[in-house]
Amino acid sequence: MDSIVNKLTEIEDAASAIVQHAEDQKAELDREYDEKRKAFDADLEKQTQARLQAIRDELEKNTNQILDSQTGNSTAAIEALKKEYEEKHTEYAREILRRITEV
Repeated sequence: MDSIVNKLTEIEDAASAIVQHAEDQKAELDREYDEKRKAFDADLEKQTQARLQAIRDELEKNTNQILDSQTGNSTAAIEALKKEYEEKHTEYAREILRRITEV
């Protein structure tokens, strides 16, 4: 009878050791999973930020090109108007005077 009790005790101890080992392995796997998840999240965040920055840079570049183009067009238009005024200001003044005196 004692041998049966001893065997049952040994079996119970072995089962407890197996359960403890499984719990330890589970805890280790959980820790490894968390580390890998955190590394993945950090890498993904880094890639996302890099991509967002590239998009921002491209957008800023395009915006600056558009603004430069518009500035150039405006400057050219202003210069053309100044040139026309310099060439025809006397004619414009006479036309204004003529319209005023017609009344």
